[in-house]
Amino acid sequence: MKRDFAKQPAHGIVPACIRMSDEHVVTDRTTRLPTEAEIVDINARHLIETPLKPADLLFVFGTREDIDARVDEACRLWREHYFRWAIVSGGITPGSARSECDIIADAMIARGIPAELILSSLPIIDAALGLNNIRSVICLGNTWTARRYPMTLHRHWPEVEKMLITVDSFATPRSLWHTDPEFSRRMLSEWDKIELYKARGFIAEWPASGEGDRAG
Repeated sequence: MKRDFAKQPAHGIVPACIRMSDEHVVTDRTTRLPTEAEIVDINARHLIETPLKPADLLFVFGTREDIDARVDEACRLWREHYFRWAIVSGGITPGSARSECDIIADAMIARGIPAELILSSLPIIDAALGLNNIRSVICLGNTWTARRYPMTLHRHWPEVEKMLITVDSFATPRSLWHTDPEFSRRMLSEWDKIELYKARGFIAEWPASGEGDRAG
């Protein structure tokens, strides 16, 4: 079943098995060359790195791209004791009979993360653990989507500390994303959504001024 954050009741927490795709039309400017100002702004404000420390929850955002890299990173975080519980999002996408959520969760389990620690929704976490006991979340997703993951959670769950880890399969260094045509296209596509989504109330500003570091 496909779900979107934007369609959920604004009662503080949102279910997790969602597809982080975009029904809402954004003017396609992704084939343009970014300006120097955009490059500086994206590197400073979008490609955020946060200090990493053990968290209560790992939130793995669904994807059709670089699934192996995402699973690899989730397993590394598990081996290094960075989270106690995990939740995976992602709906069914065209051409697939299985949801992103199921594909990624099954791969995590096959790689050694205990199935009982991968929960299917925040209401289940609430029943099992109590959401008030979740104080910190690591967001794991694509490099080009970057801060939109914690911005989405922050809109619905502002009191929880959020950290961000991103992965991709590009050989190009992240700060040089604009030199790779496909990396640039994906980055600009996500960047162009930020202000529109903020205006529509789908996401909230994160981090606060002074938090987070620029990606290298």
